Amino acid sequence: MNERLGATIAVTLTPDALRRVRGGHPWVFDRSVVRAPATAATGDLAVVFDARQRFAAIGLYDATSPIRIRILHHGKPTTVDTDFLRARMAGAVERRSEFTSDRRTTAYRLVHGENDALPGLVVDRYDTSVVISLDTAAWLPHLDRVVAVAADLLEPARIVLRTSRTVANAATPPPFPSAAVGVPADAGHAGRVVWGDPLDDEIVFLEHGVRFGVDLLDGQKTGHFLDQRDNRRLVASHSRGRDVLDVFCCTGGFGVHAAVGGARSVLSVDQSKAAIAATIANMERNRGRRGVDSCEHDTACGDAFEVLARLRASGRRFDVIVVDPPAFARRQREVESALTAYRRLTRAALDVAAPEVQLFQASCSSRVDRRSFLTALDQAVNESGWTLPDRTVTGAPADHPVGFEDGSYLDATLLRLRRNDQSPGRTARRSRAR
Repeated sequence: MNERLGATIAVTLTPDALRRVRGGHPWVFDRSVVRAPATAATGDLAVVFDARQRFAAIGLYDATSPIRIRILHHGKPTTVDTDFLRARMAGAVERRSEFTSDRRTTAYRLVHGENDALPGLVVDRYDTSVVISLDTAAWLPHLDRVVAVAADLLEPARIVLRTSRTVANAATPPPFPSAAVGVPADAGHAGRVVWGDPLDDEIVFLEHGVRFGVDLLDGQKTGHFLDQRDNRRLVASHSRGRDVLDVFCCTGGFGVHAAVGGARSVLSVDQSKAAIAATIANMERNRGRRGVDSCEHDTACGDAFEVLARLRASGRRFDVIVVDPPAFARRQREVESALTAYRRLTRAALDVAAPEVQLFQASCSSRVDRRSFLTALDQAVNESGWTLPDRTVTGAPADHPVGFEDGSYLDATLLRLRRNDQSPGRTARRSRAR
């Protein structure tokens, strides 16, 4: 049934917000809404008019969020209905044809929210399964149609729904279609199968030919950090014959790729026991490959700074070091403390580095801009007595496009470093995993 997505309300904005919307920005904040009906509800279609009552844009209204309106369309008037949703999703999938045709990579992002003109809506594929993730409660009243369109376009074995805690708390009743199957409502999982086959077996997918298992119901984000896919391959390309340290390893993505790439040893570090267990399982999934079978793999469960301090005291040194921490700054006031943390991590990593090291560091804190992040790393490198002959700056892969300034969140860099002669001497005994 091709009906309009929801009730329509008229909204007016501040002049500055109106200019931003007409310029293509997908967000309208609550403080920028000058007039909206008192009855406006989350999920309503908010039609933005200018001072002369001319159409400017249309978006989804979210009464529960500081981002009050997520813009779906600006310019000439249009009807936002099921066909509109289908066309947007189909266009996003078509733009990813290089991924859908790649048999060596079977997990990727199909819809990247605002950057694919479907703000607050993420769709990821993991082999034959699809995960829908909602960043705004505004999609909840329309979830049945979102699921139906995804099922028809993508033909998956199942669809899993994931929402943030904020979105889930905003939902009354619970945010699941009436046809939900699989996991009971009281199972205590972060996600739930809402269409298709129940999740009876583990889901295994390929990433550049490397095998990984994924927990679609409770894994971080939608189950796997798909945005680091190409960066994992980059690190692997520098790992042959080297000792690799993977800090904040999560499910072992960087370490497993390094082993496949021929690393002599890999030490995986995380404070989560579940992450360590997943890392070990993913390494085992790739046994039988020459690189993995010859790689000595060890793990350390604990706080990153404490583990790095113990490694320094033991004299262990690494040729390749990966530092991929969780977001340090979710609010603007946390930016300075985040930059301090990045500098601390850089210094701690260099304390366990071989005289020549490849240091990969990443920031997924959207509040921290790329220039500030790289400057913080440079400061730590210089203070620690190292020379930076070369670096590669990267970000997210092509299935995570950036369509507007605030849509960029992942910054990463591979630093090729050499210890200065005048830096404090350290015993450079290479690490061998035990």
